[in-house]
Amino acid sequence: MTVIISESEAQGDALTGQRVAVIGYGNQGRSWALNLRDSGNDVAVCVRADPSRDAAEADGFDTCDLEGANEADVLCVLVPDDVIPTLPLKPRPDAAVIVASGYTLAFGRLDPPCDVGMVAPRMLGPEVRRCYLEGIGFITAVGVHRDVTGTARARVLAVAKAIGGLRQGAIELTPKQEAVLDLAVEQALAPALRRVSESFVQVMLEQGVPIEAIVTELVLSGEVERTYRLVRLEGGAAQMTYHSPTSQYGQLSRSGRYDHLDLAVTMRQLVDDIASGRFADEWDAERDAGYVHLEALRATAMAPEILAFEEELRTKLGERAVRT
Repeated sequence: MTVIISESEAQGDALTGQRVAVIGYGNQGRSWALNLRDSGNDVAVCVRADPSRDAAEADGFDTCDLEGANEADVLCVLVPDDVIPTLPLKPRPDAAVIVASGYTLAFGRLDPPCDVGMVAPRMLGPEVRRCYLEGIGFITAVGVHRDVTGTARARVLAVAKAIGGLRQGAIELTPKQEAVLDLAVEQALAPALRRVSESFVQVMLEQGVPIEAIVTELVLSGEVERTYRLVRLEGGAAQMTYHSPTSQYGQLSRSGRYDHLDLAVTMRQLVDDIASGRFADEWDAERDAGYVHLEALRATAMAPEILAFEEELRTKLGERAVRT
């Protein structure tokens, strides 16, 4: 049975007298540090002497080198997954290490001999701060990987509450479950959606529809985005009532036309690479090689001409359009 956790289940005093070290001050790190501090916790930011340290100090935090985190009671490790194994982390036996993704725990890239837990916001880093300030919070995946002191779950939930991650409820998952789900969305679902969109654009262009109109229909108008918002707020079945009868009939009567495409076969292969650890090994090798393949993929996906077209179009259509 899936365990759903509410804000009332977090112990208010679990972090009392505890020094919290936030490691990293990027998208997640800054949001976590600010939210933790605003929730009344003693927070230090532990980063290398680079612009991120300057940013943390400008926000009023005490800062120190990465090694300084080893003296903290709670270490929130908020740097990219592939970087975590390279950090000089040696926490005390009574400390708690908390990560924002189950990846390193699931695939054996991090295994300190102390309390270890996961607080994984289902939210982009900057939005973690924005949702906290708005008072709405966000849904979170939480889990305990190791409990040495008997206080691991209490501290995990206290951190989740302090950053706003219990306001909409939390789902208790193992790090492996969270990692497989998260990576599967990125590697099995997102590429399929991308291919669907590319195929749709191709077919519309063959019908003589201008590319600007196609992009507007799919993205710039915001209709698809707001439809998914209704799915989130009211449910997939309930939101159908907002569509015209023509739309309802077209969607429902044609859905079976794709049944011959067995997407699950490819998805299972991709997810098996994740669950088996093969992707983690591949990603380690990519890191050790200097991210050469990643840079080549980025150069294609974010080519200058693509970026220029997207930027120019948004000055003519949508919320960023220049009014004349």
